[in-house]
Amino acid sequence: MADHRSQVPSYEFPGTLAGQEAALAANPLLQRMNQARVAMAKDRHRPAYHYVNPESTLNDPNGICFWRGRWHLFYQGYPPEDSRQHWGHAVSDDLVHWRDLPYAIYPDPERCCFSGTTLVEDDRVIAMYHGTEVGNMVAVSSDPLLLNWSKVTGRAVIPIGKSRRSADPDLPYTVFDPCIWRKGGAYYALSAGTKAEGPAGKPVRANYLFRSPDLEHWEYLHPFVEDDQYTQIGDDGACPYFWPIGDRHILVFFSHMSGGQYLLGDYDMARDKFVVTHGGKFNHGASTPSGLHAPSATPDGSGGLVVLFNMNPGKPTVGWNQIMTLPWRLTVDGDLLQMEPAGDLSSLRHDGTHMTDLELPANEELVLPDITGDALELELELDAQDAPVVELNVLRAPGAKEYTRISFYKERGFRATNWNQPAGYPAQSVQSVLSIDTSHASTAADVRPRPPETAQLALGEGEPLRLRVFVDRSVVEVFANGRQCLAVRVYPEREDSVGVSLRSQGGPSVVGSLRSWRMGSIW
Repeated sequence: MADHRSQVPSYEFPGTLAGQEAALAANPLLQRMNQARVAMAKDRHRPAYHYVNPESTLNDPNGICFWRGRWHLFYQGYPPEDSRQHWGHAVSDDLVHWRDLPYAIYPDPERCCFSGTTLVEDDRVIAMYHGTEVGNMVAVSSDPLLLNWSKVTGRAVIPIGKSRRSADPDLPYTVFDPCIWRKGGAYYALSAGTKAEGPAGKPVRANYLFRSPDLEHWEYLHPFVEDDQYTQIGDDGACPYFWPIGDRHILVFFSHMSGGQYLLGDYDMARDKFVVTHGGKFNHGASTPSGLHAPSATPDGSGGLVVLFNMNPGKPTVGWNQIMTLPWRLTVDGDLLQMEPAGDLSSLRHDGTHMTDLELPANEELVLPDITGDALELELELDAQDAPVVELNVLRAPGAKEYTRISFYKERGFRATNWNQPAGYPAQSVQSVLSIDTSHASTAADVRPRPPETAQLALGEGEPLRLRVFVDRSVVEVFANGRQCLAVRVYPEREDSVGVSLRSQGGPSVVGSLRSWRMGSIW
């Protein structure tokens, strides 16, 4: 067997919180991370209040969880002296201000530590993840800051066998990104993959269910998902997270073809099947360049989920690469998925402004001189009236030589029959459309713009558009009416690309309220 031991220094930490804090204060690896974070803070495109790892690059977020009063975020980190995936680690009291911790899980016997989830029990946290070249692994930790991890059996608990993802060509399942939960006296795990059951034998998303009494011995049961009419031919079910949400269940996952998605439905516990009733996408275009990538999700303790994604780059950045979105809170109302920013983001606000009843004349751009910056939050309530399109431009240079356009197209989307929608929705309606266009966001030659990120948005009769817009140097994240979110990476080249403007196309409209704040750094 190949020697996959990591070249990154590792440490055994004390079992008490006081002992761990003392050891962290003197830890050489953490000191190195802190120095790297300070050095890279000067990069104008490195976010101020979105999490980005302290050194080198990152990939998928993994196993976000809440343990002993703190939020823990893990992620695929690439240490500079050993660039294989290790599980990086950060901790937060409020889902906003993050503190770096040393790498949590190191490769060996696996070659790389790929994606997985965590399950919080009363006395420990269980991590289940994919170990490349060996299979799906389980590790456990029980100390205050989840610094010390031990691997169950020291080997893969669901072996990969002869090939990268399958134990054997004749087996009916694949071995890849897993998630884990507990039901009754048993543990359950999904393993991601595809199955050749689409039209003409084409591959479609699959997630295979396993059961174990003890985390060590796993038996294969069957494919888990029924009645999925929402994913596409060619999708796979990578990075799965299966959790209760309200009175339903949700499977959040990533497709290497078409990005982040969800399936909503009901968990038939007698048959151990997930019966799908609705589905949708978090990506509204390809994941690269500059789009959402993989999710990580966990229950928030109040019937919802906390989920965040890593975001792919659209420009080379020296010494670092991907970032995380803000944490989102997902809830459900029937088959309607609702999404809002999570965490105490108001703690970052300063230098606020407030305008009311701002009239936008037709076909005239209105620059807002009192609102400038590349780290902002904007709250806007808009009555588009008869205007077919209203634009909000951020990161705007004088003369519109650079800008990122957020556009609202009133009733220009799909015609929908709103089965089982909440009160206030007509039986039939034309949805509106929300779009972020980055084609003019940068004049730099090495930036790779993406096609406009465009999503459907259902509004109730007479319901105004309500936006929360987060601008953070190289990311724009837009939440609309608590039920849609779009996020893209942008890389303004000009130092003066800090302006904000509004424009109402074809007819006048009214901004009933516009609040803005500059946002401080979480570091």
